Formats: sequence, C-alpha cells, structure tokens
Amino acid sequence: MEPLILQLTFRDIPPRRLSEVEAHVRHRAARLERYCDRIVSCRVAIERPDRAEDSGNPVSSSPVSGNPYLVRIDLTVPPGHEVVVRKEPGDSDPFADVVTVVDVAFEAAEGQLKALVDKQRGEAKTHDTPFDRSGATPGNAADETVFPEPLG
Repeated sequence: MEPLILQLTFRDIPPRRLSEVEAHVRHRAARLERYCDRIVSCRVAIERPDRAEDSGNPVSSSPVSGNPYLVRIDLTVPPGHEVVVRKEPGDSDPFADVVTVVDVAFEAAEGQLKALVDKQRGEAKTHDTPFDRSGATPGNAADETVFPEPLG
C-alpha cells in the first residue's frame, strides 16, 4: 500500500493555530484509510475568507453568519472517482473553532467515502459471470475438483 498523498493549502489561518490545524488535518486524513486503502490523493484547503471580525470594527459591512472558515476536501479514489466535501462559511455555529469545522468536513468525507466503497463492493458482487468458452458452467468449472460429502 502506498502512502496517502496529502496536499494542504491554508489561507488566513491564525499563525498561532497553523501547526495545530495542520497536525489535526493530517491525523484526520490518515483515518480515511480505515475506510478505503486505495485513496490516490487527498487535497484539503482551509481558508478564512472574511476577516472583518479581526479588524477591530464591531460593525462589519459583511457580518459573519456561521463559522468563518471554508473547508474543502477532495479525495481521488480509483477507478476515477472523486469525493468532494465543501463546508462554507455560515454552514454551522458562528463560534465554531477551525478544528471543529475541519472535523465536520472530515465526518462528511468519511460518510461519502464509505458510501462509495459500499457501492464499489456492490458493483463487484452484481457482475454476471463472464462467458467461458471451455464449456464449463458456474459451479462446475473444468478445473474444479468435486469431493463427495463425508458419510455419517
């Protein structure tokens, strides 16, 4: 199994929190491999698009309604599937911490990833048996050895 390729992008995250947020994102991304060990890449972008609350001006021209962070998670899973989660500012509690918003986004990604894996497994189970030109039929393949059931 190859290690997960993780690409992180941060914009306007408070510098004193950056290393904590990065460590938390790395931890949550590694946990995704519990659900699917074939993730090709994981791109996470976290930004704080509206910094009006940091300006010292109690009256903002664009008040924050909901969390001030935008979190986007983009996973690539073979064969050519993409799982995308986007948590917008305003999606949750206006006082939500950046780590909490990251957790909410990763929980959504885990749910989508589980659904994708279940679907892929379901697709694999529903395929018809391919036609075999040797004349063997399913349950009686040409190279299958049949043993009688034990007596008694």
